[in-house]
Amino acid sequence: MDRQNVVAALENALTHVLERPVTGLHGDIRLFDDLHLDSTTMLEMLMALEDSLGLVVDPEELDADDFVSVDTFTDFVLASNVTSDVTSGVTSGIPEQAAV
Repeated sequence: MDRQNVVAALENALTHVLERPVTGLHGDIRLFDDLHLDSTTMLEMLMALEDSLGLVVDPEELDADDFVSVDTFTDFVLASNVTSDVTSGVTSGIPEQAAV
């Protein structure tokens, strides 16, 4: 998964959650201030991304700094994906070699 895929999934999720077209997102758009998200729409967005990307979010690991902008949220999603890949035995998209 790359940044472009995450931003496209974010646009789709926000279009669904906000019930209006959301396109052309770029890194410095602020989720709360520019898109007028609140805690409820943020949770709905996370649930939509869980469905579309297979994102697994641990509520204990949520940090408000991850939700400041499209860039910070994309970083959060990519870091979450890397964490899930590491725990499943894959690092950087390359499977670990089986023990001999």
